[in-house]
Amino acid sequence: MTEAALELIGLRKRFGDHEALTGLDLKVPGGTCYALLGPNGAGKTTTLNILLGFIAADAGTARVDGVDVLAEPARARTRIAYIPEQVQLYPRLSGFENLEYFHGLGSREDTAARRLRDCLRQAGLDEAAWDRRVAGYSKGMRQKVGIAIALARRAPVMLLDEPTSGLDPQAAWELNNSLRSLAEQGVTMLMATHDLFRAREVASRIGILVNGRLQQEIDPAEVAGPELEARYLQEVQRVLGVQA
Repeated sequence: MTEAALELIGLRKRFGDHEALTGLDLKVPGGTCYALLGPNGAGKTTTLNILLGFIAADAGTARVDGVDVLAEPARARTRIAYIPEQVQLYPRLSGFENLEYFHGLGSREDTAARRLRDCLRQAGLDEAAWDRRVAGYSKGMRQKVGIAIALARRAPVMLLDEPTSGLDPQAAWELNNSLRSLAEQGVTMLMATHDLFRAREVASRIGILVNGRLQQEIDPAEVAGPELEARYLQEVQRVLGVQA
């Protein structure tokens, strides 16, 4: 079995009276895409923030590519690339110029322009857009520049927060194709999302997170879209006792 590139064991986090994570256990094998589904407040963003070292867990263990996030947060971050829901770029710069700038901020490596352009190609951004100002980009195009920035870091693990939110069907389909290609190249991805159907298209494993705990794991190859939706709603209603 492929060694876990991401491993969470008994992860707990409380904010005041609210327990955001209640003992989260999760393993993501290397070179796979794992989709973490859950309603608002389930703990998805808290999980990503702990892995990124933005907040500390109260208890438990989190490892990224074998590095303990709690013990060595700076070293763990070097193994992670992060794609937020809203990728913030400089609108007056082109896609390539944004990639060059942000890569220069986050890396000591003097990367050749040719390799950076290869990153844009791998991210799925149309070559005609590389040297156009980002001000004219769609959200899907900006997401692809964000993926290219992540690729340029050569990080083995990628975290994505609602990557298809606000995208039209064509843009979401293109982004999913890019993510599938990255997994084939050995990149490990943990994707927090509400989008059940897009998650089923791209993920090799789906976890349903409710009330800060992983309630169920699903192999998307074994379920049709309506069955996935039904199982998700059943878990939310069982744990929360409300209509999802």
